Amino acid sequence: QVRLVESGGGLVQPGESLRLSCDVSGTLGRIISMGWFRQGPGGQRELVASIPENMNPIYARSVKGRFTISRDNSLNTLYLQMNSLKPEDTAVYYCTINFVSGRSWGQGTQVVVSP
Repeated sequence: QVRLVESGGGLVQPGESLRLSCDVSGTLGRIISMGWFRQGPGGQRELVASIPENMNPIYARSVKGRFTISRDNSLNTLYLQMNSLKPEDTAVYYCTINFVSGRSWGQGTQVVVSP
């Protein structure tokens, strides 16, 4: 069973930065991709960034150039560096791994961007 635990969310002002972390533990199957989704107030869950296995990262248009996804395989950790945050980035951010056998999700971490 895989466990994903996000951390690093919080309240920041527009223009500031945050780094989200996702600690991965358990037995990992064959991975298709790892990534971050988010769900804003009253909105649907949407892709923020993803790292397909053995491919370059992909980003939502709204975050490209501001967010960077990375992974540390030795620590089994996935990161999301978020710079130049905007109020519209306010959301619960979820870490996810898409395995051949199915998708796993973390519990989410809240990010609020407000003056």
